[in-house]
Amino acid sequence: MARIKAVILAAGKGTRMKSELPKVLHEVMGKPMVEYSIEAAHEAGAEYKDICLVVGHKAELVKETVGDSVNYVLQEEQLGTGHAVKCAADFIGEDGITMVLCGDTPLITGQTLKKLVDTHIEERNVITVLTAVLDDPTGYGRIIKDNWGKFVKIVEHKDANLEEQRVDEVNSGMYLFDSAVLTKVLDKITNDNAQGEYYLTDVIEIAKSERLGTVATMTVDDVNEIKGVNSTDQLAEAEAILRKRLG
Repeated sequence: MARIKAVILAAGKGTRMKSELPKVLHEVMGKPMVEYSIEAAHEAGAEYKDICLVVGHKAELVKETVGDSVNYVLQEEQLGTGHAVKCAADFIGEDGITMVLCGDTPLITGQTLKKLVDTHIEERNVITVLTAVLDDPTGYGRIIKDNWGKFVKIVEHKDANLEEQRVDEVNSGMYLFDSAVLTKVLDKITNDNAQGEYYLTDVIEIAKSERLGTVATMTVDDVNEIKGVNSTDQLAEAEAILRKRLG
């Protein structure tokens, strides 16, 4: 069995939470939301020592709260998702497979991530993107496929043309990579874009253009699992969904 690592993006400030607390430490049912991502990664097969949080805003407080069972790397400036993962390049290394998860998606389950790992291995993909089909995909990056249903690219909502905007399969922001491919391509991404940021989706584009292997998708059964929390309203919504789920 391949070694499974997880990099969890947890550096954001969470301005819309209107609170001094780092976003990932806001609690859902009495537990910091980043803990849910850590547990899901562990349930999917990553040892705690193979889980790494990319921290930034109030990094010490995040470390103090979460504790030392996991690893940490510091992202001093928030320069995009690609930059965050680049900060963890030494941790990722060349062996096994690496999940990239978000610290603000407390509804993701270990069961779904385990299925993602199994799909990735069975299909011999080098990258597997976790996706969801939404009634209203506004704001999400769209998953563009060819006539045979094969993955072509991810287009951000603001860059999507009218035809692409009609696509209802979206990027969850969670991925599985062969570690060696991720490490190789991370060196090649640039911040040559309007935002001046490094995007993780560029890794996918480069891996595809250099024909480094198969890039594919897996769709979640329950769209709630990919919901990110960016506001106090969304925090309350996540808590309500979780309460219902736990019955």
